Amino acid sequence: MRRLAPAIGLFFLAPLVAEFLLGDFPITYLFALILLAPMYGTGAILIREVARRAGRGWPTVILLALAYGVFEEGITTQSLFDPDYADAHLLQHGFVPALGIAIPWTIYVLSLHAIWSISAPIAVVEAMSTRGTTPWLKRRGMIIMSIVFVIGSGATLASSYATDHYIASPTQLAVVVLVVAALIVTALRLPHAKTDPVSSTAPNAWLVLVAALIAGAVIQIGSDVLPTWLAVVSVLAAELAMIVAVLAWSTRSGWGGAHRLALAAGALLTYAWHAFGQSPVVSASGTMSVISHVVFAAAAIVLLAIGTRRVHRPVTAEIAEPALV
Repeated sequence: MRRLAPAIGLFFLAPLVAEFLLGDFPITYLFALILLAPMYGTGAILIREVARRAGRGWPTVILLALAYGVFEEGITTQSLFDPDYADAHLLQHGFVPALGIAIPWTIYVLSLHAIWSISAPIAVVEAMSTRGTTPWLKRRGMIIMSIVFVIGSGATLASSYATDHYIASPTQLAVVVLVVAALIVTALRLPHAKTDPVSSTAPNAWLVLVAALIAGAVIQIGSDVLPTWLAVVSVLAAELAMIVAVLAWSTRSGWGGAHRLALAAGALLTYAWHAFGQSPVVSASGTMSVISHVVFAAAAIVLLAIGTRRVHRPVTAEIAEPALV
């Protein structure tokens, strides 16, 4: 069981970050993990395992996470196309009839999945594990996770349809499948992770954390308060700036687990403060909402503190324990 702990932790952490730390669900709805974890959790595990087994680095993880986001929002919830999804009128601003999507919502929700739902939980769990970049599962475990993912995806699709009675057009669904496939193929064709750093030194991990917090604030606040197309430009600019910075920093000497955890910490802490202004998707009293935000924010801080302590432990060769399942 100890060897499976990282996978089990990621199974639950992904949906907790994606929905509860975000502020969509209060603590009284933890039972919803029964529906959420089979998709979010197994999705994160499968993405992480595929990337690590292929010897790829974080660019592959993030592209696969983006593919996950397109799949979830285009196939299972279909929020990319449903004008009345969750009665939130998500397509009201920036809608492009020729594409059948709203550009601001598409960029925003896919960013949430690629950064927060998948990549940040993977980074946190890997930082806490002594088996950071080694496979956690054997073939049997991968098969089990794949089956659970299919079941979770089907359950999410059924739940979404039962609520909204909406199904996207065959053309829209076909395009989603093609985009997901293209992202997966591209992710797996990226170069293997490089281990030889350049001569310059990586920035302090605290600077990386500050940069991640600023980018997170631009994405969240910009999406909330800026005019439609200014928000789009701001979000894309923040993401592009972080991509360029991290690609440059990660090739420098000294870049390591503390820096990757700093990026994840920036994401989690952004969700933590933003949740206090978030309207939950389920009914909850004001007091319960605040209590929930405090509890989940505190839990995130504790996890990050544990991860920080572990990434700063004395450097030794990574323990290449065999996968258990």
